[in-house]
Amino acid sequence: MSNNDTIVSLDIGTSKVRAIIGEVGSGAIHIVGVGSSDSEGIRKGAIVDIDQTVQSIKSAIDHAERMVGIQIAEVFVGISGNHIALQSSHGVVAVSNEDREIGEEDIERVLQAAKVIALPPEREIIGVVPKQYVVDGLEGIQDPRGMIGVRLEVEATIITGAKTAIHNLLRCVERTGLKVSGLVLMSLAAGQLTLSKDEKMIGTALVDIGAGATTIAVYDQGNLVATSTLPIGGEFITNDISIGLKTQVEIAEKVKLKYGCAVFNDADVDQVFKVPRIGSNGDKEYSQQDLSSIIEPRVQEIFQLVRAEVARLGYPEVPGGYVLTGGTVSMPGMLIIAQEELNTSVRIAVPDFIGVREPAYTSGVGIIQYVSRFVKTRATGTVKKTTVKQPVKQKTNLVERVKNWFSEFI
Repeated sequence: MSNNDTIVSLDIGTSKVRAIIGEVGSGAIHIVGVGSSDSEGIRKGAIVDIDQTVQSIKSAIDHAERMVGIQIAEVFVGISGNHIALQSSHGVVAVSNEDREIGEEDIERVLQAAKVIALPPEREIIGVVPKQYVVDGLEGIQDPRGMIGVRLEVEATIITGAKTAIHNLLRCVERTGLKVSGLVLMSLAAGQLTLSKDEKMIGTALVDIGAGATTIAVYDQGNLVATSTLPIGGEFITNDISIGLKTQVEIAEKVKLKYGCAVFNDADVDQVFKVPRIGSNGDKEYSQQDLSSIIEPRVQEIFQLVRAEVARLGYPEVPGGYVLTGGTVSMPGMLIIAQEELNTSVRIAVPDFIGVREPAYTSGVGIIQYVSRFVKTRATGTVKKTTVKQPVKQKTNLVERVKNWFSEFI
């Protein structure tokens, strides 16, 4: 390993847990290690068994450590789910410096002021995302550091989540001996990596189709304005195959990955395979077209639900179209069905880094880029080293860490 700053991201999904090690140096990111393991203890994106989830995280971390030959101590963890909510807020403070130059302390105070909102007892703040700053009435400022002013305001989006889901996630990671450097909303991380500035401005829907859930994030006027999670994903396709072919779910998943095609007319009738059937001693032969006849209706339904949900969020039309990511969209034919059902421009986003050029890695790589860019805007400091000789076990109050993690980067 070089002396560059290192960031480790942890993406805990329904089917896979992925740990990605990235080096940040000279303004560029290099992916140096990737570890993944089958996810146990997760259902539809939610933790249902802590012990199994801990083992899955350990396995992914061990895999990444062996690839690079280091020991990981700290990670940035991605968070998503239907418990996530966005809330607009406004903060205002007086500039504290005698010369009226806006500094780091003023930025921190105005962001803390924006956090003062009424919340139900079962929810807590995950982070604050500034949309714009206002200095003495002058709007549209993205970075007010160094400017002269008397009154500093911020228009911000407050990200909140359910305490139970947040604490269970942190508990799982910390029980592996890792320190959680911060939580990152995966919709923000994926958007940072995949969407251009223009796409964010004109209005674009980012759709992450995982195994157990589909996460929708709508960007407009340069900001994340709405998010939602549908409890449907690639697992539903696998279950349909299991029922249709009368075979075990594990075999159905392997068949889907090897022979799956979302478009019936593009499937090859001559491409055949055999599967063992439940309740029978023999195997039965099927063609890729047989398989596609099961897959296509479910894929159509997924995109119909996505379009309806985006409309429900208040965006019946998205001028920038849809950007797809997540492991499920790797199946051949997904883009064609999406274009038909969504009736607008659609593209699949893939990270442009060696070793992770698959849609399934978008969120994990996005976390690394998101954290590096937040830290880069600071006047001092660089990304904290996340690899040391011995794991660091640090006990801190979970609630305080989650509430204040954004202040470490801004």
